[in-house]
Amino acid sequence: MNVALILAGGCGSRTEQDIPKQFMNVYEKPLIIYTLENFQNHPDIDGIAAVCLEGWHEVLKAYARQYGIGKLKWVVEGGRDGQESTQKGMEALRGVCGKGDVILVHDAIRPFLPQEVISDAILVCQRKGSGLSAVRCQETIVRTRDGESGEENIGREEIMRVQTPQAYKYEKALWAYEEAARRGIEGEVYINTLMLRLGERVYFSKGTEKNVKITTIDDLEVFKALLNMEREDWIK
Repeated sequence: MNVALILAGGCGSRTEQDIPKQFMNVYEKPLIIYTLENFQNHPDIDGIAAVCLEGWHEVLKAYARQYGIGKLKWVVEGGRDGQESTQKGMEALRGVCGKGDVILVHDAIRPFLPQEVISDAILVCQRKGSGLSAVRCQETIVRTRDGESGEENIGREEIMRVQTPQAYKYEKALWAYEEAARRGIEGEVYINTLMLRLGERVYFSKGTEKNVKITTIDDLEVFKALLNMEREDWIK
């Protein structure tokens, strides 16, 4: 079984909106619905769980019914941060997912996700134990301490930009959060950084520059442009 775990617990103050950014309307559709549709429409996804901001559970369920997101089966309250929210999502799937089932952890605010990215994350995870959507870094990277100057270059060949989804076998993902609690590790936003902190090796799957994370108004404009390009291609 393959289950998508959608992280939708953030407030999103950087977009300067009155509602959480994952619930903002883009062309009369909530942003989170674009995200959920990617997994709803993928033939290898068996179910969707969402870790949701307090007070928005019923709104999310209503949107799911309205837009036909029938694979959304679990809505869980978020935690204080990304680590706690993801752990709550993992715990909610205990007894539902088997040891070898694949969990794909994905940001609710990454709404433009090609189907092949989901497919490759699952495939790499099945073969190697994890599959993190990632892309090569094309920019020059300079190490800095103050954000104003730098004295050391970091080779681009040493850098991968990790996105979501991040796919793991359920047993391994659950272990990571239990082990973090045992060691007193806190504040890791993503499961990949937690795995690395625990000394684990992670494996990369296919990513794309189109997989933009909506954190600012500029990001939102990029997403709208991608949607318009996709619609133009469909018309052609």
